Amino acid sequence: MLGDIRSPQSRLPAGEREPGAEARVSRVDEPTVDRWPARFIAGRLEGLHDEPRPGRPPDARRRLAYPDLVACIRACLLDAFDTILDCDFTAFRSELPALAGLPADAMIAEFGSIMPALGTGRLSMAEGFRQILTACGVEPRPGLVCELVERGRGLLVASARLYDDVLPFLETLRSRGIKIAIVSNCDENMRDLLSGLGVAALADALVLSCEVGAAKPAAKIYLEALDRLGVTSDTALFVDDNAAYCAGGAALGISTVQMMRGEIDGRASTAGTTIVRSLTEVEAMLAWRSISLPPR
Repeated sequence: MLGDIRSPQSRLPAGEREPGAEARVSRVDEPTVDRWPARFIAGRLEGLHDEPRPGRPPDARRRLAYPDLVACIRACLLDAFDTILDCDFTAFRSELPALAGLPADAMIAEFGSIMPALGTGRLSMAEGFRQILTACGVEPRPGLVCELVERGRGLLVASARLYDDVLPFLETLRSRGIKIAIVSNCDENMRDLLSGLGVAALADALVLSCEVGAAKPAAKIYLEALDRLGVTSDTALFVDDNAAYCAGGAALGISTVQMMRGEIDGRASTAGTTIVRSLTEVEAMLAWRSISLPPR
């Protein structure tokens, strides 16, 4: 005999039951519980079967808590600047204008105007500096252009550093068999920089806007990263400090977390996006449930 498997409340006479107890035990709403006796009398057990419901079936992913979602993660897409990479651009704003013989404000303004083209590979750094010099009324002598390119590259290397949690995080991902892509809006100097810092050796793909020809939040760069890693959007996690870029990934079905290192400093988060302060927090999310993948 299996015995009486009903809840203690259901074995009490109707008048002695605590209101709503059956609904709480059964995890359904009270009106549904109230209809059960009449349905049972009318149709016995068959009367308790649910009828098909109209409308679109609920999305199972929406019912899962965030730690449950990340339990199926097979790949991690990481932004570069302000997510894994800290870079102080102060020297750029003083040394490059001085080398070019230009007012800092004028050079910075022109640089800002060509950034989209640099970031999508439509202009090389040399072409960009030639365009800046010409726009500011300075002859773009080949020697000067070459010197600006080299000085800019050197300043980037000198001023960039990885946050302390980056390499341990990447090594942990690899040990768990999780694929890694760095997805960055950047110019042509980024690949060499990431190689020099040891990131390229730990990543499965460097998906750089200047090489892909598209920058976040355009769908193309996220899809390129997924394709290179051989994963689908529902098995990827994207980490970025920019709310709009997080929204771009989420629109494709990628789970996203927004990195906000240090103070929030007025940056807005994307509604429904989890906020983290470090990659250690991301690692804790991924460790919520074990992922059975062979280490690489």
